[in-house]
Amino acid sequence: MAGHSKWKNIQKRKNAQDAKRGKIFMKLAKEIYVAARGGGPDPETNASLRLAIDKAKGANMPNDNIDRAIKKAAGNQDGSHYEEITYEGYGPSGVAVMVKCLTDNKNRTATNVRTAFSKNGGSLGETGCVSYMFNRKGYIAIEREELETDEDEFMLEVIDIGADELETSDELFELYTEPEQFEEIKKELENRGYQPATAEITMVPETYAEIDEPVQEKIEKLVDALEDDDDVQEVYTNVH
Repeated sequence: MAGHSKWKNIQKRKNAQDAKRGKIFMKLAKEIYVAARGGGPDPETNASLRLAIDKAKGANMPNDNIDRAIKKAAGNQDGSHYEEITYEGYGPSGVAVMVKCLTDNKNRTATNVRTAFSKNGGSLGETGCVSYMFNRKGYIAIEREELETDEDEFMLEVIDIGADELETSDELFELYTEPEQFEEIKKELENRGYQPATAEITMVPETYAEIDEPVQEKIEKLVDALEDDDDVQEVYTNVH
């Protein structure tokens, strides 16, 4: 389905995060804040908050930052209200792009996203223009060196716990799940002693666009410009 490009993209994103960790922590805090505001400050009873906290910990966000965002949401100390908006458009060579945002100013965000597209060879489209090309999936990556069992035995375990799909490489195992089963499968893997390198709900393309290296570089420049915006939480494309 997604091939190992998913892992490469995550690694690339993590490397970029290292260079701008403060901005990343701010975005993660916003996500935690919104989840806590929407479903309460207790991660035991708020699945969205659990996912946001796991994501923050995966980015090595300090616990103090996480607790501060939750307490801020519980007290609504600054009266902030964020709205989730997804923009859709096309990058160079017609590549599909989805941009997930959390914003307290829709006009500002729309202007910034449109500018990022237009300055980097893309165009903002209408709602629904590319989302039909993606499926919402749970994604769990486990590095091969973490496994104490052999590949065949692990594949049987994956089938047993109900994952939809397993892809393998020399580096790792990549599992895809239905979003509704993601938490249950992740927890079961952890109970069996497997520690995911990455675990998240994401958008997975049904098919990938075949592009050459110059276009790939242009797409990366567009994605970097979008991710540099404080209101942008995630960017998804259908390129390898």
